Amino acid sequence: MRRDKKLTALVLLLLFIHGVAILAGFFSPYSYREQNREVPLAAPTELRWVDGRGAWHLRPLVESPIAGGALVPLRFFVRGSSYSVLGLFGSDLHLFGVDEPHRVFLLGTDALGRDYFSRLVVGAQVSLTAGLVAAGLALTTALSLGALAGYFGGFIDSAIMRLVDVFLSLPWIYMLLAARAFLPLDMAPGTAFFVIVVLLGLLGWPAPTRIVRGIVLSAREREYVEASRGAGAGHLHLLRRHILPQAYSAIAIQATLLVPAYMLAEVTLSYVGLGVGEPLPSWGNMLADLPRGSLLGAEPWTFAPVFLLVGVTWLYHSVLSSLGDHYSRRNLGATT
Repeated sequence: MRRDKKLTALVLLLLFIHGVAILAGFFSPYSYREQNREVPLAAPTELRWVDGRGAWHLRPLVESPIAGGALVPLRFFVRGSSYSVLGLFGSDLHLFGVDEPHRVFLLGTDALGRDYFSRLVVGAQVSLTAGLVAAGLALTTALSLGALAGYFGGFIDSAIMRLVDVFLSLPWIYMLLAARAFLPLDMAPGTAFFVIVVLLGLLGWPAPTRIVRGIVLSAREREYVEASRGAGAGHLHLLRRHILPQAYSAIAIQATLLVPAYMLAEVTLSYVGLGVGEPLPSWGNMLADLPRGSLLGAEPWTFAPVFLLVGVTWLYHSVLSSLGDHYSRRNLGATT
């Protein structure tokens, strides 16, 4: 029971992080494009609860880096720059902010005076979404092809497995770099993101396909499947109701492996200049833009993408470990 609570807590934490990424425009006080050239490489804005006269305030105060460094109250649910939520609807509501013309930079600014916190949150949207969508594409392909190969066998099985062998023999990281380098470097950021996701998804389906095929091969010989087939059930019904559900636990485990792997692949490509480019932020191009000579001890906030990458990757692998324990206990209980 305690382990199941741990798994639930880990999954809820991951859902919260992805929720923040989806609603990046709401959680970021400013547009990731907005430049404040008068305050490049500014240090993080300090939050205070005591003003210059020694009076306490329930609402935090910030020392604005603009307009003389005045102490101004931090406000919540303010109107600001417009943004789109998943391309479905627009809004200009932000979680926090300060009155114009003041600014609050929780993590300082970059070399162009852009709010680092806003770019970090939008960068999370890019990097995390790349991992999720690419993993979804790879696993959907694996589930479809693995089911076809395992259920029908024969020529279909042989053809799909030979294709899997070919893809597994390729050095996929070099193929990914070569494919992206072949495309124009001045590609629009949105187009570059789409291309990266598709390439990652296409290169990641072979290994899960083998796993799904093995599960389907075993499940199709079960007595309840034979009984349903004898009762006149069609192929689609058998796959949907009796066979494919056996593979869902394996797919869940594969997802916890692929999402962080694809996220790191996107970050790597963006870091070396072959992924998402300016002005759209990604954790990769944010790390590439670090000022030379940045030191972890002197400017730790500039390494926030690294901390988040490590944290999210650790969370996914913790979920992987907990999922493995959960399914092992469930299978053990089913056999006793």
